[in-house]
Amino acid sequence: MKPFQNVNSIVTPLDKVNVDTDQIIPKQFLKLVQKSGFGKFLFFNWRYDENENIKSDFILNDSKYTGSKILVAGDNFGCGSSREHAVWALDDYGFSVIISSSFADIFFSNCFKNGILPISLESKMVEKLLLETNPIEVDLENQMIKTPSEDISFEINSHKKKILLEGLDDIAQTFQFVDEISKFEEKSTVPSVL
Repeated sequence: MKPFQNVNSIVTPLDKVNVDTDQIIPKQFLKLVQKSGFGKFLFFNWRYDENENIKSDFILNDSKYTGSKILVAGDNFGCGSSREHAVWALDDYGFSVIISSSFADIFFSNCFKNGILPISLESKMVEKLLLETNPIEVDLENQMIKTPSEDISFEINSHKKKILLEGLDDIAQTFQFVDEISKFEEKSTVPSVL
């Protein structure tokens, strides 16, 4: 996992509540086992019609949001099933930051495991960001969202902040304790009876 860098980007406003993981990445695309390749299926049923033609009225199909790294969405983002593929699809598409007034717990946890920063803000702040048309900056180190008109602070668990800033997935976190693990294994090794 790459260390998280400050993000400077326009916002993609997804003004919808209760966006569940099946909407983020529909079940028919869960056959891939690697973390890449899911971006093209992100919000598939909203982006394409039944003949797989692009729906011009969906926000991701608007060219002015091409390259956006910040998704701002309504309340209860990432609800539904616990599929980690939803986070993989958002990451593969190019989003590094998801801002909402609330997240489903498992989705929230999966974001940190995959290098995406989920930021929970009060609904009024989310509503302001949904309307922001200028690029904003997300500064994780200082826990600040900088817009042209104001700076917005956000809370984050210090451990989760550290793993994002250092790019530590679960395996990399475990490797930080290799010496302690080795010492424990030496002490608890059962002698051979042979």
